[in-house]
Amino acid sequence: MAEAQEQVIIVGAGPSGLATAACLTQLSIPYMILEREDCFASLWKKYSYDRLHLHLAKQYSQLPHFNFPSSCPTYVSLQDFIRYLDDYVSHFNINPTYGKSVESAVYDEPTKKWKIQARNMFSSNQLEDFSCRFLIVATGETSDAFVPEIEGLNTFPGEKIHSTQYKNGDKFKEKTVLVIGSGNSGMEIALDLANYGAFTSIVVRSPIHILSRELTYMGLVLLNYVPYKYVDSLLTFLSKLVYGGDLTKYGIKRPQEGPFATKVEYGKYPVIDVGTFQKIKSGVIQVLPAVTSIRGNDVMFENGKKHPFDAIIFATGFKRSTNQWLKTDDNILNEDGIASFPNHWKGKNGLYCSGLARKGLSGGAYDAQTIANDIKALL
Repeated sequence: MAEAQEQVIIVGAGPSGLATAACLTQLSIPYMILEREDCFASLWKKYSYDRLHLHLAKQYSQLPHFNFPSSCPTYVSLQDFIRYLDDYVSHFNINPTYGKSVESAVYDEPTKKWKIQARNMFSSNQLEDFSCRFLIVATGETSDAFVPEIEGLNTFPGEKIHSTQYKNGDKFKEKTVLVIGSGNSGMEIALDLANYGAFTSIVVRSPIHILSRELTYMGLVLLNYVPYKYVDSLLTFLSKLVYGGDLTKYGIKRPQEGPFATKVEYGKYPVIDVGTFQKIKSGVIQVLPAVTSIRGNDVMFENGKKHPFDAIIFATGFKRSTNQWLKTDDNILNEDGIASFPNHWKGKNGLYCSGLARKGLSGGAYDAQTIANDIKALL
């Protein structure tokens, strides 16, 4: 097959890739999107749980040049967000090329172009060649589900799934379920399981900040006017008023740094509480320390205790495979496939990254517009 030559190639049709495509369209810049899945926004359409809502208010979650409809609630449901993305793609006439899993991207100095090889996942499974002047990596922070290695995990006879395979707690009613991972997905899945009548435990291994939606919204507004260290001090104080000063009796520790400092320095989001903490406080959800090993149904924990479970759900996040196929020496991405803000969006030789700086949907929207403007200036 002959090499397909494009001015711009975007790798990934998640929200950041779609946002970049829309911004390029607004500037009349042609592009191609290569997407390994069979749909755009596959994380949202195929790999999210039913009760999911965006944790930030809609004005912090919309993509460029297209607002959420006024009928959408402040905190948008999964179903409403998917409808919004469908309308976004239709409005900007975005047509990704599906089933193309990029396996190599190398800058070719003689031609001044990026040479890309992508495997056709739908038919031939063969490698296909593409080239472009500008390469935009928009594969997302959540590209490859991660399950940690745990001694004896293969001996566990019950159901064990990653959070991307979880939809709701209906089939777990009256079963003992362990959620491993205490980020926002883990906390909300634990709540969902408890609401469905599962006997739910959650592993909280590291210190976490817990904020309400309202506190988070207030903090985001204040960041426009006040340095984040002062916002952090206020949010930590108010969080202690709302949830209590000492959470260790519930098996939870707060980080020494404030919620925004933790996000900036370690990329770790605060837990946006939508009801889980009350379940923990009342004992409906049990908090457990780190897992050390598994023997059959019995899970052993760091405190020396063991508990039997019928199912385990890994809300253990994602890894990124970008570094395996992106061949470049400019270190725009770290070993974990994350770009460091603020020099995160532009590399060398026409290389760009959109939505890889742990800045959420709003960060991806910012990257998209910045990248499109930069490419326009170079044409």
